[in-house]
Amino acid sequence: MSDAVLVLNSGSSSIKFGLFDMSQIEPYLLCKGLLDEYAAKPGFTVTDAGGNHLFENRRTPADNNSEALLGDIFDWSNEYLAGGRVVAVGHRVVHGGRDFAGPVKVTDTTLEAMAALTPLAPLHQPRCLSPIRAIKSLQPDLQQIACFDTAFHHGLAPPVSRFAIPRRFEEMGIRRYGFHGLSFEFIASRLAEISPILAGKRTVAAHLGNGASLCAMRNGRSVDTTMGLTPLDGLMMGTRCGVIDPGVLLYLQQERGMSASELEEMLYRESGLLGVSGISADMRVLLASEEPAAVDAIDLFTFRVANEAAAMATTLGGLECLVFAGGIGEHSREIRQQVCDRLRWLGVIIDHSANDELKQCVSAKNSEVEILVIHTSEETTIARQCSAILFDV
Repeated sequence: MSDAVLVLNSGSSSIKFGLFDMSQIEPYLLCKGLLDEYAAKPGFTVTDAGGNHLFENRRTPADNNSEALLGDIFDWSNEYLAGGRVVAVGHRVVHGGRDFAGPVKVTDTTLEAMAALTPLAPLHQPRCLSPIRAIKSLQPDLQQIACFDTAFHHGLAPPVSRFAIPRRFEEMGIRRYGFHGLSFEFIASRLAEISPILAGKRTVAAHLGNGASLCAMRNGRSVDTTMGLTPLDGLMMGTRCGVIDPGVLLYLQQERGMSASELEEMLYRESGLLGVSGISADMRVLLASEEPAAVDAIDLFTFRVANEAAAMATTLGGLECLVFAGGIGEHSREIRQQVCDRLRWLGVIIDHSANDELKQCVSAKNSEVEILVIHTSEETTIARQCSAILFDV
């Protein structure tokens, strides 16, 4: 079998991974899996590209650490490749700041620069960098490549990129960066595959999951997005509040005595769907609940998505295509329906049958806006970016 790239997509509690054949121009997914070091029995599972079970390996909690689990994945991968080998590891890194406009080879210098951005993404950046450090210890000669969620939005310019604060802070790098760029880059490429005409339309892509954001794009480029300096801004999310009056934070700090660390805990881990519902951060749980607070959380979520989609349409000067992606966007017909109903005034009319049947195109015949559901793949984007680095294309 040919050589392969191992892609690691680190989340807040687990790591998705994929093994990609690099022998062709387009990386080809061989298998995919999930590494969960916080489960009762830490380990990883692997399926083929179609989702069929291939392998599972578990450790006892006492025998668990990141290096050991990653070592298990490398051992299994080398056996699976049968004569081939893992030639590089590609990583999703959430924040690239001002300096990282595209994928880079990991060196001590670039790793230090990525770590310095941790205050801008305290929930995500340490999780992204942890496996990089583990692999450097485990296989120091193996090439590692960092791919950034902010890079797709690197071309954002004023006024989109600017906060209305003293200009000296902008000169320090305090600006809107945007995130979920690996997902949005995949969506842009998929639109071009479906139709070059579609790719040129004024499009709002909605990556809706535990983390959620919108991107206004045209001709494969990001022209606006809902997240800002950090992944806290914009839409309401699983446990993050999204946009909030800064006065609320000043009040909680000055009048209620909350510390900066307490505010961080509230904003990142106690707000969003979980905070409003008091039940769960999982949209599936809320949709199955009859509790009024669950209904309130869903109502606020769809209101915020529609509200920000209309703002993105303002940047674009119109709306011609609306794309749903991410765990919620791809799988929840109820959320797609509610968002589209709120945007009906913009000519967004969903086809109920197509929506229920999870078709790729779910817009009604009389809709002025094409509505699509696209299964996004951050791992594929990472593999493509690794290919560009490895083969200098």
